[in-house]
Amino acid sequence: MDELLGRINELAHKAKTVGLTVEEQAERDSLRAEYIKQFRASMRGILDNTYVQYPDGTKKKITKK
Repeated sequence: MDELLGRINELAHKAKTVGLTVEEQAERDSLRAEYIKQFRASMRGILDNTYVQYPDGTKKKITKK
């Protein structure tokens, strides 16, 4: 994931300074989509293992709305 983010940042910097070719824009878009996919999977994993502990000591797993 760090490699993805590094390459996305490189392309973002290049886009601001020189501009991107059509191929680089396509690469940037696919890298962003992959990053978002991995980020969501990571967050879903975290939330699937998250419990709320109430003041009386009981724990309840959070659920989807």
